[in-house]
Amino acid sequence: MLAYWNFNKGIRKIEQWEPGCWIQVTCPVEDDVKYLLEDLRIPDYFIEDISDADERARYDYDEGWLMIILRIPHLKTITSRSPYTTIPLGILIKDDKIITICNQETKMMLDFINHQMRRAEGFIDATDLVFRLFLSTSVWYLKYLKQVNGLIEKAKRHLDHNIDNRDLTSLSRLQDSLTYFATSIRGNETLLSKLKFRLPVDDLDAELIEDVNIEMNQAREMTQIYANILESTMDTYANLINNNMNRVMRLLTSLNMIIMLPTLVASLFGMNLVNGMEQSSWGFLIAIIISVIITVIGWYYFKKRQWL
Repeated sequence: MLAYWNFNKGIRKIEQWEPGCWIQVTCPVEDDVKYLLEDLRIPDYFIEDISDADERARYDYDEGWLMIILRIPHLKTITSRSPYTTIPLGILIKDDKIITICNQETKMMLDFINHQMRRAEGFIDATDLVFRLFLSTSVWYLKYLKQVNGLIEKAKRHLDHNIDNRDLTSLSRLQDSLTYFATSIRGNETLLSKLKFRLPVDDLDAELIEDVNIEMNQAREMTQIYANILESTMDTYANLINNNMNRVMRLLTSLNMIIMLPTLVASLFGMNLVNGMEQSSWGFLIAIIISVIITVIGWYYFKKRQWL
């Protein structure tokens, strides 16, 4: 899907391309790709790079195009294997052409456009657009990190009452998401540190870059904090599971030993040995009494040792 945005003194949607407008490409179909390659003449390999979900954050120059790949946060579904992940956002700049390409529709880009409409100021130039995308990316990392923290606390409350595999699995999935976040944020920070020396930066851009650095540092630190909390939580519940399993095994072993005692008495009296009670009418009752006494003694012993 193609969208054209004029960002001079505010941002508004236009019907067709005009010099200096922003071309937003979301979930490109075959006709969109053909337009990008044949009409705008962007490098064909860049389309393939953007389609690779694992493409790292970087920039490159080729045929007059400045090509930037930014890793942005994306929420798939809470029930998916890794609910929070990161995807590449491609930015291409050449003369009066500014293009962004993303293979998935994200809340971040929708919010970015709505926010710029509310600002009613637009962008000064392509450099301003690039750094504002960086800022929006950092802000959305922080938003998703707060949601991740909420999911961690919710799972912990459930696990405090009952250790369930479903909650442990959800924590493991969030751990994967935090790993994706940490890697992408570091890549974006490295990319930003390089771009601020490659793009024409004025005083306003310098202030914007400072804001981006602050937000990125906060996002990186929060990711590290939540990752440490999650790792500590997983270790704690793993130890609880092992401890509970040891208690169950100890209980079963103790019960097995207690049950074995009357079995031993019955086996001894049932052997073909002379024990003086072969002809006694009290023999069976005596065997039962001895079994009960030995069982009670065994139960008391294990109870005292807190094995029951």
